Amino acid sequence: MTEGTLVSSSRLPEHWTWAKLGELASFLNGDRGKNYPSQSDRVDFGVPFINTGHIEPTGRLSRERMDYITRERFEKLGAGKIRPGDIVYCLRGSTIGKTARNEFPEGAIASSLVIIRARDSRLQQFIYFYLASPIGQSLAKKFDNGSAQPNLSAKVISKYPIPLPPEDELVPICQLLTALDDKIDLNRRTNETLEAMARAIFKDWFVDFGPTRAKAKGCAPYLAPELWDLFPDALDDEGKPMGWYQSSLGNELSVLETGKRPRGGVAGISEGIPSVGAESIVKVGEFVFSKTKYVPYDFFSKMSKGHVSDGDVLVYKDGGKPGELRPAVTYVSKGFPFAEFCVNEHVFRIRTKSLSQPILYCLLSTDNAFWQMKELATGVAQPGLNRTAIKSITFTMPDDHRLLRGAEAVIGPMIDRCNDNSLNSLVLSKVRNLLLPKLMSGQIRLCDAEKVVEGVA
Repeated sequence: MTEGTLVSSSRLPEHWTWAKLGELASFLNGDRGKNYPSQSDRVDFGVPFINTGHIEPTGRLSRERMDYITRERFEKLGAGKIRPGDIVYCLRGSTIGKTARNEFPEGAIASSLVIIRARDSRLQQFIYFYLASPIGQSLAKKFDNGSAQPNLSAKVISKYPIPLPPEDELVPICQLLTALDDKIDLNRRTNETLEAMARAIFKDWFVDFGPTRAKAKGCAPYLAPELWDLFPDALDDEGKPMGWYQSSLGNELSVLETGKRPRGGVAGISEGIPSVGAESIVKVGEFVFSKTKYVPYDFFSKMSKGHVSDGDVLVYKDGGKPGELRPAVTYVSKGFPFAEFCVNEHVFRIRTKSLSQPILYCLLSTDNAFWQMKELATGVAQPGLNRTAIKSITFTMPDDHRLLRGAEAVIGPMIDRCNDNSLNSLVLSKVRNLLLPKLMSGQIRLCDAEKVVEGVA
């Protein structure tokens, strides 16, 4: 479909107009020269280096799975440096057209992305919301060059037709959609706090033995009496609470399994049941949707193992940097990330008999568990965890299981709320992306859109 056909076939409300994206914004490509970051320039902490896999469905850039480059390499880059508020747009591959708004104070983009920067700051938000909408997303396919590998360029997207509301509506529309974005961001920040609290509580009770140490010193209780009384009054000769014992995950397991994929792989399968691999797992409430693959429903229904159910803990079984296992663990609940899905052969699905699943998630997320996973991983070029390694992970277990139930009552709601918030953010992003097309088509008025936002945000 040509640009002219697209514009003429799309009716706008009175006083709205069309403009080309190139008339409204400038485009900055990533550096493609000799200074393009290599694998040796990647570091655990540094300057963000953004690629297509970092764009989340909510329009945010993933912080948990972000890649980083050295400051030295960043300073040498001649192009592709981002600013806060920049629009990051995918030009190539299966995620073509995906759109995000940058919130990092600095960073750089990979060559598969382009930075869109409006010439008028008042339009920056509007362009972002439009490109993220279903109509905006459809532009990528309409303007794609039609090759086997989807591909766009800054020159091509500069021809995108962009609808413009009158000035007296532009700001209210952006404010309306930004309110949904703000709620999505609040959910993200709330999740960070909740998970940090859950991990801190678990670490204090079951790793550092804080309550027992406090009782041994005669300190005042800092927990509810019914919980405080369950902790021993002293440490034993091994430095653990009296009566507690060392256990291994193998002693507690009720399920330890992986899934599978069809013979020949899943390339080209664009619908069906989501099949989650290690590359999508981050942590509770965080998931890399851009990496999701699918298996046919018939195949899924015949799988004897690997069906994920509410409360499952999933462990990144293998992969990461060459020669280094980078463990990742998540906890599934509240229909997040999917109401129905399975795992492939690179992910362990784990359930236990005596530990609650939220407690298991916290246990496997500790520094000690991560260290053990790295030490127990086998393989040199591509290290991974086998069943024996998972079963060998050790931890200190309380002798009174009432304490585990008490911990679940405190920690479980925090972990579940993380997934609930993330699911809510997906809903909010869908509402946000649908409102603008409805305003453009005249299906909904601005005052009615405000009521919709009030109802969901």
